[in-house]
Amino acid sequence: MISYDVLIIGAGTAGITTAARLQKKNHFKTVAIIDPSSTHAYQPLWTLVGAGLVDKKITLKPMSEVIPKGVTWIKESVQSIDSDAQNVKTDKGLYSYKYLIVATGIVADWTFAEGLKENIGKNNIASVYSYETADYCFDVLKGLSEGNLIFTMPLGLLKCGGAPQKIMWLSEDFCTRFKKRDQFKFHFSKEGAGIFGIEKYKLVLDQLVSERNIHTHYHENLVKVDGVNRIAYFKNLETGVETQMSYGLLHVTPHFKTHDFIASNKLANKNGEIDVDPHTLQSIHHPNVFSLGDCSSCPTGKTGAGIRKQAPVLVENLINFDKKLPITKKYDGYTACPILTRHNRVILAEFDYKGNPVESFPFNQAQESYLMFIFKRYLLPLIYWRLMLKGRA
Repeated sequence: MISYDVLIIGAGTAGITTAARLQKKNHFKTVAIIDPSSTHAYQPLWTLVGAGLVDKKITLKPMSEVIPKGVTWIKESVQSIDSDAQNVKTDKGLYSYKYLIVATGIVADWTFAEGLKENIGKNNIASVYSYETADYCFDVLKGLSEGNLIFTMPLGLLKCGGAPQKIMWLSEDFCTRFKKRDQFKFHFSKEGAGIFGIEKYKLVLDQLVSERNIHTHYHENLVKVDGVNRIAYFKNLETGVETQMSYGLLHVTPHFKTHDFIASNKLANKNGEIDVDPHTLQSIHHPNVFSLGDCSSCPTGKTGAGIRKQAPVLVENLINFDKKLPITKKYDGYTACPILTRHNRVILAEFDYKGNPVESFPFNQAQESYLMFIFKRYLLPLIYWRLMLKGRA
């Protein structure tokens, strides 16, 4: 059994960023990261892929190019974690650790609605939450001449809570720009209440809903799809009433869950997330375990922007804990959501655990901005690949 000072599970945004920061600190002698994937994806651009604005191939890089130098890459699949014995079992071996960082993210569950798994990626059912089907969304959109365009958003674990409406806004903008908006009805179906959870941004988005004639259906859950006949079935969570609607395009946001080996582990809470102190990111069950990103129990939006703020907190706290010093670094719940409202406009929502806006620029970010579109489309990918994954931002 091979042993490491720090063992990281997951080579997504959280895992790579944390590994890079640990290497720059040069405190631990051996750091390893476990992940079977051959490629690493910059998922925030998939909404633009779905609107025909970006080629999806540019969102991928070989995993070998983003694993930090000096970090051992174990290209295997984790099967279980034994936090008492301090080891991790994979499909090929057993590895022990002094410290464990869980950064596995969350995985899409396409089984929540009857018929969905069999139809995703065909019969005009698409999703920008999947690399395989993101461009299919635009293929469907540009071929339509009329009909209902439906965009769904569930409650619970969810990557980037703004994406379901981003692709809606971009699709509506596409139809407007190509002079066929009047032939469509746009529907936003959400299990929760309201277009957005932070009041400052909600007010502006509600105004856009009215101005752009979006039909909203709150407290509504997608329960079944009939791909052959292109019918979507919904259930109102308050009244229990079931309805159906024909569609030209059905954009589905999947339910998400953590990996089975996490959900069933004693490190997890009842929702299957790694149970951590929301400020220190240290496990409340085992002090030598830390977690960040989508699989952690931090009650904030699950975004790359949140990870960018979590990673330095985790690394400093882990090193101080190893030095037997007080853990003082605190994560305040910061997250950001660049909401694409048109092909060249963005509302940049930034807020903390308390729902307070914590904006980075000296102007009102609740207003649609071309500058923020440039930031989202061009600067953020550069920051991600060249700085964030290198432990520099």
